[in-house]
Amino acid sequence: MMVSLAQGQNTKVHYLSGSDWDFFCTGGRNSGYWTKIRVPSCWEQQGFGTYNYGRDYKTYGKNFRFADEQGLYRHRFRVPADWKGKTVNIVFEGSMTDTEVKINGKSVGAVHQGAFYRFKYDITDKLKYGAENLLEATVSKMSADNSVNNAERLADYWVFGGIYRPVYLEVLPQRHIVRTEIDAKADGSFRMKVYTNNGGGHVSAIISDASGKQVAQATAAVKDSVAWISADVKNALQWTAETPNLYKVTVILNHGHQVTERFGFRTIEIRRHDGIYVNGTKIKMKGVNRHCFWPETGRTLTDEIQLKDVLLMKEMNMNAVRCAHYPPDKRFLELCDSLGLYVLDELAGWQKAYSTKAGAPLVKEMVTRDANHPSIIFWSNGNEGGHNKELDDDFGQYDLSNRPVIHAHHRPGNQFNGIDCNHYEDYYSTQKILADTNIYMVTEFLHSQDDGGGGAALHDFWELHWHAERGAGGFLWALIDEGLVRTDLNNIIDVNGINGPDGVLGPHREKEGSFYAIREIFSPVKVSFPAAFNGTVQVENRFHFTNLKQCKFQWGLVNFHKPGDAVAGYEVKKKGSAAPVNIAPLAKGVVDLNLPADWQQYDAMVLAAYDPFQKEIYRWVHRIKSNTELLNGVLTLNDDPVSVQESDSIVTLSGGQVTVMLNRKTGMIAGLKHAAGDQPSFGDGPLLVSGNATVRDVKVSPRQAEFTYDGDMKYVRWEMNGSGWLRLEYEYALNGTYPFAGITFTYPEHFVLDAKWLGKGPSRVWKNRLQGVTDNVWMNAYNNASPGRAPWTFPEFKGYFADIAWMEMNTVQGRFCIASPDTGLYVRLFDFYGLNDVHPNPALPAGTLSFLDAIPPIGTKLAFNINNNTRSLGPSSEPNRISGSKKRVLWFYFGLPKPVDGKKEQYNRPAINDLL
Repeated sequence: MMVSLAQGQNTKVHYLSGSDWDFFCTGGRNSGYWTKIRVPSCWEQQGFGTYNYGRDYKTYGKNFRFADEQGLYRHRFRVPADWKGKTVNIVFEGSMTDTEVKINGKSVGAVHQGAFYRFKYDITDKLKYGAENLLEATVSKMSADNSVNNAERLADYWVFGGIYRPVYLEVLPQRHIVRTEIDAKADGSFRMKVYTNNGGGHVSAIISDASGKQVAQATAAVKDSVAWISADVKNALQWTAETPNLYKVTVILNHGHQVTERFGFRTIEIRRHDGIYVNGTKIKMKGVNRHCFWPETGRTLTDEIQLKDVLLMKEMNMNAVRCAHYPPDKRFLELCDSLGLYVLDELAGWQKAYSTKAGAPLVKEMVTRDANHPSIIFWSNGNEGGHNKELDDDFGQYDLSNRPVIHAHHRPGNQFNGIDCNHYEDYYSTQKILADTNIYMVTEFLHSQDDGGGGAALHDFWELHWHAERGAGGFLWALIDEGLVRTDLNNIIDVNGINGPDGVLGPHREKEGSFYAIREIFSPVKVSFPAAFNGTVQVENRFHFTNLKQCKFQWGLVNFHKPGDAVAGYEVKKKGSAAPVNIAPLAKGVVDLNLPADWQQYDAMVLAAYDPFQKEIYRWVHRIKSNTELLNGVLTLNDDPVSVQESDSIVTLSGGQVTVMLNRKTGMIAGLKHAAGDQPSFGDGPLLVSGNATVRDVKVSPRQAEFTYDGDMKYVRWEMNGSGWLRLEYEYALNGTYPFAGITFTYPEHFVLDAKWLGKGPSRVWKNRLQGVTDNVWMNAYNNASPGRAPWTFPEFKGYFADIAWMEMNTVQGRFCIASPDTGLYVRLFDFYGLNDVHPNPALPAGTLSFLDAIPPIGTKLAFNINNNTRSLGPSSEPNRISGSKKRVLWFYFGLPKPVDGKKEQYNRPAINDLL
């Protein structure tokens, strides 16, 4: 029988939230009197009550109750007369924590316990129709059930009070559909269980594709208030994180009430001792843990914030998210459905579990709300020991597709359903776990406190998981720094010491260095430029379901701006694209970029890969010219005369407008002068950052002074050019393990205005986080930002910066420029920390401005603070093993060099970085 959608009646939703309600807070700020509050909100963020971080029990004792406040809410609303005869439910999407509800002075049901779940009450017989009604809600921050407090509030995150998600009335016909459960398999088979509020009648279902075309329909009788619907959709488009194809089913009860659900056809399998399969293909999780959080509003989020988070995860080339440690807003799951992310939907339980009595109704509320989202592939029963195993079987009671249940744990030996999720293993213990028979899907790893973890060491970990038969990937901790705007502390952003700054994004989603590294490491398109580049590149396809012929490769031939230019970046001179290439998922191949014949005339090539949705996957920059060629027009050398003077203690070299004084005993710069009168405070070097050196002899010739040494430095040769450019050549030899290697100088940090450089950027690097930075001319104004701390200004100015060809420092004393024709130069800019601990670490070289051939790795909160063993994070996290000598040339100019051939500086050229 053909069914028309016009026959049905949709559920009517009337929002009570979105306005100010009457409010009375029983304790803390602004307590003891009736006033107004915005609903939804966390009341602390509206100026009420007392702030509480979940680990406050560490500070105030396990039985602390200072935050045991109540919020009394009142709200008046009118109900139309024509609602009489219908069923009316009041729905709370989330309220922290125990919530008692009354309508017109009458209780609507038992107090709800549990902060992260949707709950509702039938208030049909409590309402005054055609008149005004009074809603009263009493919300207690601390639950009367200790297991709820243990699971939800004694946790490593900010905890709040309040009605923080929407509240609305749900208006239904007397005969109505209560809920549905969908099981849609990859082969197009469709089953649906429809629950009604009483028996009899029939249910019709219409399935439509994304264009609205009807692809199937079915009808079934209602027996004992339940109808079972079955259908088959031919050539169904499958749902995956790469292909988030959605369908819509509209269900109509007796030509009356109708509901519509979006769903996807997909099959989830755990194949024991093998892997996790979606639609018959083994997948690996490139995921992150996410809190529902925003600095100004706490757990109350807008749709724009939900979308921002999903898009940022997709931009990092992630395919998965763990909802830690509670179910997210429904809107977030809808976006994961439509944009494509695999979801672990988690029952709360932060190291302590709900009791069975408290937890059973919450499992029901969680699963009945979320069961039809195709993005959810696992239910997670608690975190790190917060697993009540008596609840494991409850999930399947409300999920027709019977998704697998996992335990996100942090102790070895807690495997469940064939999956080991053990947290924070190091690289070498991960190798051992991956050699076991269980699937390993780590639900937390590489804890991203401050600048550690996240992208640091991720390349080693990811390659390990990618190539391991039973490696199923994992979820980084965590997406954002949980920095809260404190309305009691003049709106500072508080991360609660070292507890909250553990994201790869800042609180307002500022992109830290790990963001870019993760984006490259997780890229499903891997590009390798051969040493003898000839216009073709090696490409590996790490998509699970997408052939690279569905993607697009575009290139641009570019020239970099110079130090004298007022702008940074590059200019695109030519652009084009490669022909589509057939490279199947998990396969490798060669892509011919179809470059023009003159491609070698340009400084570099930019190559961008785009996915089938025209979103950029990643952008690579390959230098075509050598450093020596790139310094043409930068080093303004000439044959003008040079002056060399000697005294008992000083050797003075003068050329052009620049004079440098060298200490005969130390070989270090003792002073600088410029004809304009400037005396840059650059000096105290060169000094070896690792090893020892004592001047043995100095030889002076018409243009240079050469110092020879006893110890690890072999020689330092200074040579002045007539233009004022100063050449430094040096050689040292080391044999052993060192945190860093190279030379260093000092310059006052507080004199610096900005830096511009040709090299890798925009972010600083570590030995174990060299990914995510590309060649360009970058420019960064001085800032004193530190990841994990205010002001969250990125990219941070200070740090190790990689593959520098030249760097121009703009200071209150004028400019100076450093350049090198050699590759592999790291420049260290001033003092900074990676991890905030008893002693900030890693340790830094001497001096403040260093030119290095090796830099240290960074650890994580857990690898360093607990094990004091950064090297446990894998091969790239080991200290530098150096054996033999290293020779390097640096050029310096102190002041503003004269332009080449009288050319003036260019101050009107824009930086063009876009290919399209």
